Amino acid sequence: MAVPKRRQSKSRQKMRRGANRWRAPIFKTCPECESRVPSHIACPSCGYYRSRKVLEVDAF
Repeated sequence: MAVPKRRQSKSRQKMRRGANRWRAPIFKTCPECESRVPSHIACPSCGYYRSRKVLEVDAF
């Protein structure tokens, strides 16, 4: 079984664990209705994705 030959330094440990930090989600603005939408998701308010209508949205 493989075993590390040397102990990892504290800075290397912190760099590795730094990749696991929480990041805020990035939202884009919908070009059709100007609402905030996550990337790669059809707009829930107007139903457009990449300038095409992909969802039928019911208005209440």
